[in-house]
Amino acid sequence: MKRRTMGVHLTSSETFETYIYPEIEDKLNEYLWIDLYAGEGNLIFPILENIPKEKREGFFKEHIFLSDIQEKMVQKCIETATSYGISEELAQKNIKNRNNLESFPKFLKEKKLPLYHITNPPYLYLGYIRKHEETKKHLKYFVDQNEGYQDLYQIAMINDLRNNVKNLVYIIPTNFLFGSAVSNKFRLDFLKYYNIEKMFIFEKKIFEFTGTNILIGFFKKKKEPSHEPAKFKAYKFKKNNKIIEREYHLKFEYKYRAGSEFNIFIDKFKAKKPLKVSYYLTIGDVEENRGEREIQVIDTSEYESNQYNQKLLKVNEKLKSKIQSNILYVRTVDTGSYKGRVGLYNIRDDFDVDGIFVSGNTYRTSPIQIFLEPAISLEKQNLLRKYFNVILEHFRDKLDSEFLTTYKYSSADYTRKYLGLTQTRSIIKTFPILSMENGKNMTQLREYIKEKEVNNLLKFIKQYSKKAVKESSRITNWF
Repeated sequence: MKRRTMGVHLTSSETFETYIYPEIEDKLNEYLWIDLYAGEGNLIFPILENIPKEKREGFFKEHIFLSDIQEKMVQKCIETATSYGISEELAQKNIKNRNNLESFPKFLKEKKLPLYHITNPPYLYLGYIRKHEETKKHLKYFVDQNEGYQDLYQIAMINDLRNNVKNLVYIIPTNFLFGSAVSNKFRLDFLKYYNIEKMFIFEKKIFEFTGTNILIGFFKKKKEPSHEPAKFKAYKFKKNNKIIEREYHLKFEYKYRAGSEFNIFIDKFKAKKPLKVSYYLTIGDVEENRGEREIQVIDTSEYESNQYNQKLLKVNEKLKSKIQSNILYVRTVDTGSYKGRVGLYNIRDDFDVDGIFVSGNTYRTSPIQIFLEPAISLEKQNLLRKYFNVILEHFRDKLDSEFLTTYKYSSADYTRKYLGLTQTRSIIKTFPILSMENGKNMTQLREYIKEKEVNNLLKFIKQYSKKAVKESSRITNWF
């Protein structure tokens, strides 16, 4: 429980030796190497392996400082230091028990060498902190100048920014790069002042006690604050020992979020006459439309024996017609199988009912019925379903699903992702069905969707988008 309440995930020395040391080995005498959230010290102590034994005491005195909020970790670090031949007196001087989230140790800024911070800080999401009594003590970090930040690791990093630490290596959740609400504000604030030099991104389990995907980020302070694009190289470590090398180009206008090419698409290809989208058939809808017409539904608030309970609702003709004329639902979370990826699906095909009802609270991870305005035929809804899934899978393949939020670590063959309802609505709004009439163009649209000819499909729908043809053409070529 302590691990979860503190947001602590201990790092192995192997992580340092494999991914971090090769990047700093030629700079050992140039910096004061610090870890303010040191845990067992495994991100700093391995440096001493590369210092001759007779020089370690002097090197430790001038080049190493460790700190942690937990006294037992401080004592463990002192013991480790002595095992490297460091005197206990010096170890106690350079390893301190301190709450560095609360305030930065200003005395470090008076040292003659510049600081280089290598750390695996605590990470705990603000939403979790608010919901649990044992973690509410951390709410004090998110007030005043820190208001709007969403995780403990962001507090640690912004403290470094405010104290002009110019070189950072942080082991943090991948939501720093891929998250939306959880990290938009923080990325905008932080990347105004820092360049990303390099990243190692892990889509496989690295820590024993957490399912959080993490990255190792190398950051360097800019000479002047700017909103220029963040360009850097990253290596993604996926399951089955697969490694992908990627060049990232993150833009300020898209809040420096990875996968922003998807956002550009939904921005530039929104139809001139888009469908309107709403979600959920709720208890309120049913109570407002009581009647004698029967309709079969599943209730996503009642899940037993690996399936949703079926119910017979009695409603008026208006609501019955609305439910039966909207046959699509959105699956917002990958199941882990390739047949169960996020996307649009047919309610009748998958559940053998007319609708998806929510008798309790709405949850974004349950199947959610989609209601379209104006109404379109069932045949056109099925065309929309196919279009949606072709477009979605195209961008998942092109961007390695980075525009989707990672759901959580699992043993599935691919990293499970969450599709947001805003993203769902945005893709639907690129479907130009309201601007088209049955005929040659409709036949062409069906053909491109059926054959999954995405490049031709994009060129085709651009003529129905709000943006000028010239601009859309340039964007299409870029995709």
